[in-house]
Amino acid sequence: MSVNELAGNYKDYVVGLRREFHMNPEIGMGEFRTQKRVMEELRKIGIECEKIAGTGVVAYIKGTGEGKIVALRADMDALEVREENDSEYKSQNDGLMHACGHDGHTAALLAAARILIDKSDEFKGSVKLLFQPGEEGAKVGDRMLTDGAVKDVDAIFGLHLWNEIEVGKVSVEAGPRMASAGLFKIFVKGKGGHGSMPHQGVDASLVGASILLNLQSVASREINPLEPSVVSVGIFKSGKSFNVIPGDAYIEGTTRCFSKEVNDGLEEQIRRIAENTAKAYRAEARVEYRQLVDPVINDVELSRIARNSVASIMGEDANIMFEKTMAGEDFALYSRQSKSVFALVGTKNEKKHDFYPHHHPKFDIDEDALVIAAALHAKFAMDFLNQQ
Repeated sequence: MSVNELAGNYKDYVVGLRREFHMNPEIGMGEFRTQKRVMEELRKIGIECEKIAGTGVVAYIKGTGEGKIVALRADMDALEVREENDSEYKSQNDGLMHACGHDGHTAALLAAARILIDKSDEFKGSVKLLFQPGEEGAKVGDRMLTDGAVKDVDAIFGLHLWNEIEVGKVSVEAGPRMASAGLFKIFVKGKGGHGSMPHQGVDASLVGASILLNLQSVASREINPLEPSVVSVGIFKSGKSFNVIPGDAYIEGTTRCFSKEVNDGLEEQIRRIAENTAKAYRAEARVEYRQLVDPVINDVELSRIARNSVASIMGEDANIMFEKTMAGEDFALYSRQSKSVFALVGTKNEKKHDFYPHHHPKFDIDEDALVIAAALHAKFAMDFLNQQ
């Protein structure tokens, strides 16, 4: 039986699991129920598994003999979003929702595990299954590395169910696919005073506003215009009363880009602008910068294998060219230790669901995509391990 046929046979299984996970969302590093269920499902089909990175799971499926090791990764955590859908599988945990497709990722990898067990006499080497906690907010990717998630693998494949791509289509081009993500916090210290006598103080709100405006020069004047980049401020707080000069201000924002070189320069640029702008107003600025994720850059050869896997499952027309996105994904961290490739699997079908973007309280998917995702996981693993 082919991978396609097996995936079709497991449709009820993968849809049922996705709905179960959707009804029981858990926040990053709190995926205790999800972890337990993943381990139960793996053990049902004879796959030994262990915990990793707190609430994650790792397991191996062995083929017919010695060979390479390929890893397949799914993330498991939900978002702090109150679901507004009215489906039978609506979230039962108020204030938490699988609004990004991670429920489907987990279900699809479990279905892929069943396919690979059924086909284990058709590949050499091993498939390593990684069920990762805490992807949202990049909470645990580094711990997956330190716990040895990919230290023994020759390649890693991951995918994301993607609501901007029609169901039945897959994007897995070589090169940059998703952006880096950095988090910066700027603490401004001025000197408070009376609103009627501004000369006696150092207005932190003015300093903060000036820093905010000057940060726009990073993308427009310090980075090659041929290199896409974003510096966005999402939080600006200062003052509590209409007639008081505030002595403190707080700025928080994010950076995005596709180039490792551009990414490496962003912290220094933000720090320099913030500190020197503050000095110009007789204030001080302290900057904290955290690199959340690196850019996702697909390996050329692995991308070729993955595109062939897509074509063998659904035909060459299923491979599409889709513009890279400024969204971040901590799958990029695995490329520090292994060759990697990441696919976007279409879930959009407005005949079944109104379109809503990821992280929206009415986000939902065409569950036919789960069968595609499961088949693609399994087929890529087999194609990689069987390549000459």
